[in-house]
Amino acid sequence: MSLVTTKEMLKDAYDNHYAIGAFGAHNLEIIKAVIAGAEATGSPVILQTTASTYKYVEMPYMIAMAKAAAEQAKVPVALHLDHGESYDVVMECLRAGYTSIMIDGSRLPLEENIALVRKVTDAANAINVPVEAELGTIGGVEDDLELEESKAFFTDPIIAERFVRETGIYSFAPAFGTAHGNYKKEPKLQFDLLAEIQKLTNIPLVMHGASGVPDASLKKALDYGVAKVNFSTELKDMFAEEVRAFFKENPNENDPRKYFMPAREALIDLVKAKIVTLQK
Repeated sequence: MSLVTTKEMLKDAYDNHYAIGAFGAHNLEIIKAVIAGAEATGSPVILQTTASTYKYVEMPYMIAMAKAAAEQAKVPVALHLDHGESYDVVMECLRAGYTSIMIDGSRLPLEENIALVRKVTDAANAINVPVEAELGTIGGVEDDLELEESKAFFTDPIIAERFVRETGIYSFAPAFGTAHGNYKKEPKLQFDLLAEIQKLTNIPLVMHGASGVPDASLKKALDYGVAKVNFSTELKDMFAEEVRAFFKENPNENDPRKYFMPAREALIDLVKAKIVTLQK
């Protein structure tokens, strides 16, 4: 089938208290592993890239790989822009064929953030592409951006209600205790805060920085409106670990068809495990 938007998959997940896994699509091997893991569980799946990923891969290749994956997949597949930093970046992705968009104006003053997100939502709605946005700041490293966790701050539920209402977004990424990248200690998620945000916004919520969050916390978040969960760091870590382990045992091997295969197989198992955790 062709690439689909995230509208139907997120609505069903939100209504039925499970979540869709959204996995960082950094190269062909990871894309194939994500699709294989999703097919093994019979679950829809989201391939997502930051701007730096598609610039590294180059947009024509990124779109071609995602479309080929979706056409061959036995489950619905969406292609999502994660942390789009500007209107121009969003428009580039919409024109290229992305089927889901995140615009991240969380570092802007509130009024500027609302204006930017509303502008993006108006453009995306014209071609029926859903928009995700963020309020509050999530610590850690995402793409080329880094924010100390001590400088991150939680989302205010009252402001969140206004933000969602005035921007018209389809899904919302609140800051409630997660962080991008690797955790130095187990995250303390603010579920009371998440519950209040869900009550006031009543749209699918998104958990960023889920790599390293304990399974029990992932499952608990499903009770509070989380319908999309982002994984990237764990995939990159495992891929690198498997490649290093292969070369430790096979230092003279030069065939990427051989040294990438164990990494891909390990990622398939990881993707399956994450998707199963997100199912109720």
